[in-house]
Amino acid sequence: MNIFKKLAAAALATSVGHTAMAQEIVIGVPNWASARGTAHILKVALEDNLGISVELQNGTNPIIFEAMDSGSMHVHPEVWLPNQQNLHDTFVLEKKSVRFNPNSVLSDQRICVTKDTQERTGISALSDLTDPVMAAHFDADGDGLGEMWIGGIGWASTNVEKIRARSYGYSETMTLVEMDEALALAQVDNAVAQHQNIVFYCYTPHHMFSLYDLVPLSEPAYDSAQWEVFQPTDDPDWLEKSSTPTAWDAARLHIFYAAELEETQPLAASMLSKVKLTTDQINALVYALSVDGTDPDDYARQWIAENPDIVLSWFE
Repeated sequence: MNIFKKLAAAALATSVGHTAMAQEIVIGVPNWASARGTAHILKVALEDNLGISVELQNGTNPIIFEAMDSGSMHVHPEVWLPNQQNLHDTFVLEKKSVRFNPNSVLSDQRICVTKDTQERTGISALSDLTDPVMAAHFDADGDGLGEMWIGGIGWASTNVEKIRARSYGYSETMTLVEMDEALALAQVDNAVAQHQNIVFYCYTPHHMFSLYDLVPLSEPAYDSAQWEVFQPTDDPDWLEKSSTPTAWDAARLHIFYAAELEETQPLAASMLSKVKLTTDQINALVYALSVDGTDPDDYARQWIAENPDIVLSWFE
């Protein structure tokens, strides 16, 4: 019996009525590749090493946090801070119903153009988009406004990008488009193939930087004193009350989990508090799922088989 099976057996033997290890864990899965891949890695690791039945359920960030609070879900595999700071503050600090793993993966969030777009238009700064003449370079539908993909529906970053557009002033010259990321990147593919101009939200870790020659638009450096962000869940007048006239701060990606797991599934809670992944590992995961088309369950099983020492460290 390996060390994981011994740990699981010990927990099962000491649980009241032997019910703790039989309780299913539900991992919420947001609609982007890195979260989906991480969710599958957590699922396979928990099932294989603790004998826990794990279910994956799709959900947006607010839904997953509410579900962790109520007990109908137990894990969020990738929470972006400060994007989800309001949810962190509500459920971790105020309600204390959710815990978070302090280990993180670093991320950068920007607005990008392709190198060819920059050479054709001369754009270099995000504020350039406030000029109607510059914005017209990105007007694909002829309505007099440029178009910019700002993220997926339900992403906290999408709401922040609306605030940024309003703060900089290009909300008056650009149509802010929300759509599924796969559709947005298909538009980037088409723009590259057709030598058309395109501007869009970009972030790391992500495979888009491996596929395209991208140029992040320059901005004033992040200034916490100038960032005031409200989300729709905070205030009905969130957009009018918010202001973000500088670049994003560096983001950090964390695993969050329901506090109740410390009682019902202590070994799982301990493991979730120790998981540590690197930016390179997440980049590879996203590329495999999004570019190579690898099944996330297959990827998770192969990754775990190839990284036994890393996985072991999560359970020690």
